[in-house]
Amino acid sequence: MVEYEYRELTFHRDQSRGEVRQALTEHAEYGRWELFRVRVFWGGMRKVVMRRKIIRVQRTA
Repeated sequence: MVEYEYRELTFHRDQSRGEVRQALTEHAEYGRWELFRVRVFWGGMRKVVMRRKIIRVQRTA
C-alpha cells in the first residue's frame, strides 16, 4: 500500500497565474511533490493540495 504525505497551499486572488505556476513548479521539481487537487473559490482564492510518496526504508540484514 502506497502512503502519501500532503501539503496544502493557498494562493490569493491578487497573485498572478505566473507566480502560482512558478511556486507549484518549484515544489514539484525540488520537493518531489505532485499536484493532487485544485479548488478555486468564488473570491478567486485557489487552494492547492500537493502530495508525495512516503518512502519507507526496509532493513536488509
